[in-house]
Amino acid sequence: MALRWYFDFVSPFAYLHWQQLKALPQFERIIPVPIALGAVLHHLGNLGPAEIPAKRRFIYRQVLWQAQQQGVPLRFPPGHPFNPLAALRLCLAAGATPASVDILFNWIWRDGHAADSAAALALPGAMLDVAHVAEAISAPDVKEQLRRNTDAAIAAGVFGVPTLSIDGELYWGNDAHALMQAVLADPDTVQGGEWDRVDALPVAVQRSR
Repeated sequence: MALRWYFDFVSPFAYLHWQQLKALPQFERIIPVPIALGAVLHHLGNLGPAEIPAKRRFIYRQVLWQAQQQGVPLRFPPGHPFNPLAALRLCLAAGATPASVDILFNWIWRDGHAADSAAALALPGAMLDVAHVAEAISAPDVKEQLRRNTDAAIAAGVFGVPTLSIDGELYWGNDAHALMQAVLADPDTVQGGEWDRVDALPVAVQRSR
């Protein structure tokens, strides 16, 4: 079973979902894949949730509620949405290991620090044994890896974060974690009957653009 988890540090829901993933028996088989959510949304012609004022207020309240329900500490960074490229590139420079994902998520969403520049990431960089953060995040190979990750995510059909790919099938969102658990335990959970019918359901109407 191939497991890839697409995420961006700009998403508090990705932070919350990461905590749930760590409790899965399959966790060690999950490959974290940092991607640039902004590029995905641009490709799809979509706005981010935090770019719609009424939705922004709602999702901030929703994420705080989910954090309370999960028993996970959460403190928003100084501004949101923020530019996550520096954090994504630092994660890749550190190998995109579970430890690097942990350190950066905790820095941003547990402790509420800024993460939009090399200076802001100096301390987590030191924790990741990256002595020169500015050099690391500007390295051409690191930038190219983030582009490749994002392009591959788009090609796979990823439309948001967090997304867990289970053998190529995409499961999106922290609040879909129970469904992911069910599919991981038994892939036939989403096979047959109405599951198959909705896969081929025709589109009855389309809005003009």
